[in-house]
Amino acid sequence: METLYRWRWLALAAVLIAEIMDLLDATIVGVAAPSIERDLGGGSTTIQWVAAGYTLAYAVGLVTGARLGDLLGRRRVFLAGLAGFVVTSALCGLATTPGTLITFRVLQGLCGAVLIPQGFGIVRTAFPPTELGKAFGAFGPAIGLSAVAGPIVAGALVAGDVAGLGWRAVFLVNVPIGLAGLALAWAVLPESRAEDVPGGVRSLDLGGMLLVGLGLAVAVVPLVQGRELGWPAWAVALPVAAVPLLALFGRHQVRRARAGRPPLVEPALFRIRAFAGGTVVGLVFFAGMTGLVLVLGLYLQLELGFGPLQAGLTQAPWAFGVAAGSVLGAGVLAPRLGRGAIQLGAAVMTVGVLGVLATLGFAPVTGWTLAPALVVCGVGMGVLLAPFFDIVLAGVDGPLVGSASGVLNAVQQLGAAVGVATLGTVWFQVAAGAGMTAGFRVVLVAVAVTTVLAGALTVLLPRRAATPQETPEAAPETAPT
Repeated sequence: METLYRWRWLALAAVLIAEIMDLLDATIVGVAAPSIERDLGGGSTTIQWVAAGYTLAYAVGLVTGARLGDLLGRRRVFLAGLAGFVVTSALCGLATTPGTLITFRVLQGLCGAVLIPQGFGIVRTAFPPTELGKAFGAFGPAIGLSAVAGPIVAGALVAGDVAGLGWRAVFLVNVPIGLAGLALAWAVLPESRAEDVPGGVRSLDLGGMLLVGLGLAVAVVPLVQGRELGWPAWAVALPVAAVPLLALFGRHQVRRARAGRPPLVEPALFRIRAFAGGTVVGLVFFAGMTGLVLVLGLYLQLELGFGPLQAGLTQAPWAFGVAAGSVLGAGVLAPRLGRGAIQLGAAVMTVGVLGVLATLGFAPVTGWTLAPALVVCGVGMGVLLAPFFDIVLAGVDGPLVGSASGVLNAVQQLGAAVGVATLGTVWFQVAAGAGMTAGFRVVLVAVAVTTVLAGALTVLLPRRAATPQETPEAAPETAPT
């Protein structure tokens, strides 16, 4: 009979605290950015880089971060990443120029990349197969709520001007929360690693790290910088160059695996239908969602003249909708519909996004007039996310968990980086010529299209979550000391 890890639910709580901190930091910029720009200076590109610098560094570092957990132990790497996240959050809060803030945001993203991918592996280790569905099911609501709660929290902190900190509080608040999470994680997380990886840290794929980092960077950097520079030729050519670089990375991974050397990304993952399909769906969905969070916060303040708190509270109906949709999705729809719940959620969210678009045609646009459409948008998002991670990850066997969690999180953050870069650029570009409302309309149409596409791409997923083929690694009976 399998020995259950007694602290597994507390371990899940520690992991979710880290997830929530990460998602909050990825989405606060839409509300905090105007205050940052007024205080530190810098233009629209600075606003985009404060957001995209974090998510891009996160996406580039995630796959390597997951592999470090396989090699050195997931608990150990989780604790190191969380400590680094706390330190870099404090540095962001103390930044005095746009350049230093962007630099510290990049470092913060790299620490998040070390921290977050350990979570799925830790949960997979701590929970028996019969409880994995419930454990993974908690990630969707936590991620969805955090993504839309970020602007609300940011608005309250900036408007509250606690101790005269202003926008700095949105970063400094991570310090007490992170320290509490660090204490909990130290007390309850079990240790685990991929026992089948030979060579220890010496087997880390440095060539793969270089290729994937370069490929992702050349894909995203021109999207952020190109508009301000007038779209020079290199800004158009570099994203095209990313394709062969990433293809070379994939070929490099296959060669390492065939040679018996641990790759950065296990090629075997993409032979798992649920996982391969999930990466495509996640990339498309998170690009649209995160880009919308950024642009909505900017539009409310720069065009409608809302203050930070009002802009944050205007998005509260979205958060309430996510909470309701998550409960409905996890408790009722996902068990009955499987991937159909994801499709239904995408359809409902699309209706909500189009509802926001329709609301812009009525004057005046206020928080109250936006609220019904934002609630619908949130409900759809909650229903979509509730079963997503369970369906994508439940069929991944134990030895592949570290790589799988890194890749899936990397896809999520890469989607966020692309969404912030692309939709932010589209909004600023259209707004410069036709006005901010016209730019916001274009963004809403784009998000509706990406949401419909994400729903359609769920045909790549299995109808229901697969049953894990192997029993997770045995977890210790007591918490580490």
